[in-house]
Amino acid sequence: MDPLGARSCFVDADVLPSWAQEPDGIDVLDSPLCREAPPDSGVRSPFPHNEDINDKVILWQGDVALLNCTAVVNTSNETLTDKNPVSDSIFGYAGPELQDEMRKLKGCRTGEAKLTKGFNLAARYIIHTVGPKYKNKYRTAAESSLYSCYRNVLQLAKEQSMSTVGFCVVSTQKRCYPLEDATHIALRTVRRFLESHGSALEKVVFAVTEQEEATYLRLLPLYFPRSQWEEQSSLPLLPPDIGNADGEPIVPERQIRISEKPGAHEDDTDEEEGLDHDLCLIGSHAFARMEGDVDKQRRLALQGQLSGATLQKQHQRNYNRWLSRARTEDLSDIAALKALYQSGVDNCGRTVIVVVGRNIPVLVIDMEKALLYFIHMMDHVAAKDYILVYFHTLTREHNHLDSDFLKNLYDVVDAKYRKNLKALYFVHPTFRSKVSSWFFTTFTVSGLKDRVHQVESLHQLFTAIAPDQIEIPPFVLSYDARENGPVFPSRSSSSGL
Repeated sequence: MDPLGARSCFVDADVLPSWAQEPDGIDVLDSPLCREAPPDSGVRSPFPHNEDINDKVILWQGDVALLNCTAVVNTSNETLTDKNPVSDSIFGYAGPELQDEMRKLKGCRTGEAKLTKGFNLAARYIIHTVGPKYKNKYRTAAESSLYSCYRNVLQLAKEQSMSTVGFCVVSTQKRCYPLEDATHIALRTVRRFLESHGSALEKVVFAVTEQEEATYLRLLPLYFPRSQWEEQSSLPLLPPDIGNADGEPIVPERQIRISEKPGAHEDDTDEEEGLDHDLCLIGSHAFARMEGDVDKQRRLALQGQLSGATLQKQHQRNYNRWLSRARTEDLSDIAALKALYQSGVDNCGRTVIVVVGRNIPVLVIDMEKALLYFIHMMDHVAAKDYILVYFHTLTREHNHLDSDFLKNLYDVVDAKYRKNLKALYFVHPTFRSKVSSWFFTTFTVSGLKDRVHQVESLHQLFTAIAPDQIEIPPFVLSYDARENGPVFPSRSSSSGL
């Protein structure tokens, strides 16, 4: 059934199974209330009537695994082994190859989204996401996590240039998420995404069961009104929290912290409040201030006015804010640079992260977004031991990250990044880069010097990482062949995440 009364969506939508492309019912949302325009209250809905957006949305009662979308969504648990009707159907239709690829993902954190091929499905890809477990005591956290599920799926679809996405109901009954609350979050997140990035997607399909359909039919007009009448009629039915401009739930406590302390003097000595305010300036100031006044925090700690535990707490809150932004902002332009990507594992089984220096246009990219992308990709990787491989090959002045940027990055990331980084391989260094890295690791940051290894050739790198476990840019292979003789890794092209 088409939720928006646009029956042509079914006829034209190749995303539906062939047997479902011709509707056999009437517009279930049709009612006498839709036949006349209501009195204009003068108040517009935050979700105004928009035919272009409405035409992109389809509600379909059926199995998401049967949809012929570019990608369909699988809801699972953190180990991606959940047994629920959606997952069972997707795995059943996709075939055994999906199981093999799932093992390579090594799980998925709540709120994140990961991609695999669709194998035997009609869909080309499957986007796997993990909905939160719902407890009323932690409702705010659950809402934010569920929002992240939908937003990250849509963002991934956009980054991969997918035209159609088929959603299941992400948070299953096993996770105890109230269906109505979950539906509000799903619909408003999709609505806000289509408002901002509508050109990126042609169709979004909500595939629901018979039990779920009634809730979706009732709530769809609130976020996708088909007429001015429905827009006005939906106003009193909208929940108090409709989220921010992206549909993300608004947490009142965060709003209070962002506000400047009424009547506070500039030199007020209430350090915790002052630091809290400093840390909430993220996004409105230069990159150098991304962690607030770091020197001020350290000075206070040295003076005994700020305990180590408080300093650590402030740092963790600051990092979590960056992580929240990283999961929701559009970072496709940074991803397209292919300057940072995850490869295989080294000889010790540790994840390999590759950085390609020549692909970093320092003078033209937004360095704050570069940090967000780094956090977005690295947060789950850094939870376990990992290594970095930096290709300095053929970099120029405009590719060099200055020491201030690296210092600020080192300061803002979570402690796990430093603790679990076991080695940094600096491939094809120059004399200048050797001096710079020595100076940086000796005087700017501590605890990193012994982990840095200068690597002159790929042959040397392959003693630590097997050739088939690292994706090497073609220009690096060509350069190394000229300088050190040919090498023959089984994979020779890089692919950014």
